[in-house]
Amino acid sequence: MEFRGTTVLAIKKGGRTVIVGDGQVTQGNTVMKSTARKVRKLGDNKVVAGFAGSVADAFTLFEKFEAYYKKNSANLPKAAVELAKEWRTDKMLRRLEALLIVADKENLLVISGNGEVIQPDEDVTAIGSGGSYALASARALLRNTSMDVKDIAVESLKIASEICIYTNDHLSIEELE
Repeated sequence: MEFRGTTVLAIKKGGRTVIVGDGQVTQGNTVMKSTARKVRKLGDNKVVAGFAGSVADAFTLFEKFEAYYKKNSANLPKAAVELAKEWRTDKMLRRLEALLIVADKENLLVISGNGEVIQPDEDVTAIGSGGSYALASARALLRNTSMDVKDIAVESLKIASEICIYTNDHLSIEELE
């Protein structure tokens, strides 16, 4: 499932978790907004989350995820699985078009409406139309530099914005330390 119009990248390194998203919202090939916030803190500021896809759908999913997070005593993996199950089986939620990245200090997960909860092999993941560009850049910088994790995230999104026409360089950043 690929969504045009956004890029979100999350990285865990050295006890820190950073998530960064671009600000572009497109409809077809028209930029409708360039300063959207696609990342936020949830769960009493213990979780960072970002979305790719429909904005209204993402707000619904953020609310549902946060409710499961609280219901499951701040257990991020369990909350992610519960959301994925409901998202896949609920008649209304099945129609939502989005992907989510959620992370806390211990976990980094991608959640989809197909019922998938994916924990990447490395402590870095990305979603959206520019996700593969941001992910490739972040992996290269993580492996070959001693840059700060936040700087890696920002630079990777900037590189993605130079390649993907649906990604801009107006960035929103959230961090857990």
